[in-house]
Amino acid sequence: MDDAGALRTELANQLLGDGVLRDPKWHRAFQAVPRHEFLPRFYRQLHSGDWEPLTASDPGWLELVYADRVWVTQFDGDDTVTGGTPTCSSSMPTIMAIMLEALDVHTGQSVLEVGTGTGYNAALLCHAVGSGNVTTVDVDPNISRRARERLHANGFSPTCVTGDGALGHPGRAPYDRVLATCSVATIPLAWMEQTKPGGLVVTTLHRPIGAGLVRIVSHGDGTGEGRVLTEDGRFMPLRAHAHRPAPGGEGAFERSTTTLPFTTVLDPSSPFEFFAGISLPGVVAGPNWLAHSDGSWVHHHGSHVDQGGPRRLWDIAEDALVAWHELGKPRRGQFGITIGPEGQHLTLGGLRWHL
Repeated sequence: MDDAGALRTELANQLLGDGVLRDPKWHRAFQAVPRHEFLPRFYRQLHSGDWEPLTASDPGWLELVYADRVWVTQFDGDDTVTGGTPTCSSSMPTIMAIMLEALDVHTGQSVLEVGTGTGYNAALLCHAVGSGNVTTVDVDPNISRRARERLHANGFSPTCVTGDGALGHPGRAPYDRVLATCSVATIPLAWMEQTKPGGLVVTTLHRPIGAGLVRIVSHGDGTGEGRVLTEDGRFMPLRAHAHRPAPGGEGAFERSTTTLPFTTVLDPSSPFEFFAGISLPGVVAGPNWLAHSDGSWVHHHGSHVDQGGPRRLWDIAEDALVAWHELGKPRRGQFGITIGPEGQHLTLGGLRWHL
């Protein structure tokens, strides 16, 4: 076995040992599909914040390719620049495995993948269910072209489409499964409409605070219901669903003391973060600030906060913490999601929050 093969086996066995892989077909896929063929160049962020390009000519490149890490492959829609806003990446294999397992796809079923990216995930799908059952779409024509070339060079021939992923791909609908390897603020109705009754849609909610993987069972008429998954997952947003910076931080403000740490609200490892995000819809965050497009803002200074604008956002966060305790400290996996005529909602018992 060559070095790449040994590293693939090591990665697949690690995912199996960690419990994120359960279905043997996904274990075989991770063992067989050469991730390095889809990552000839990627970027590593240095402690300085700068980005370092890495290729096969760099020492340790192959080992890094097969590490359980996400690797950025493009910035600002241009693969010739180093630095900026990441717009394409190869996702962390653990998250890929979690989503593929959640997809629960079986032999002969058709899959639409939204967000082709490097093509590696599409290759895993092709290995598991056959290229003829896989359709993958990406908005960036250069990304689609490169992924298609790499897929074909490695023996995979899914239907590769360049287009707006929010529209799905009606030409090959309906699908048994839809997998979005990008995140969305709300579930595009086209995905639900193009999924067969009883079919599954697996994606990630793109929320400024409190993202989450979701799996939804389609009713076949544009509606559906499902759950937020226990496992966390954060992906680059569908480009039309990216959050815009909110103004704030200027003008009159009120100062007050607080005992609520900023990390309790913002840290993805905090059990309160998902509920905080539900309670602060539309609020974006920075290292020590919150802001909303209505002009409300917070600057957190550890023992005190400054709040300005029409609403007191930190007061809302503190009230939400009280409500969260009263509800029994619900975690991400306890929330449902419904998509119906009245809109899209997160649910917990008899409570619901509009997406």
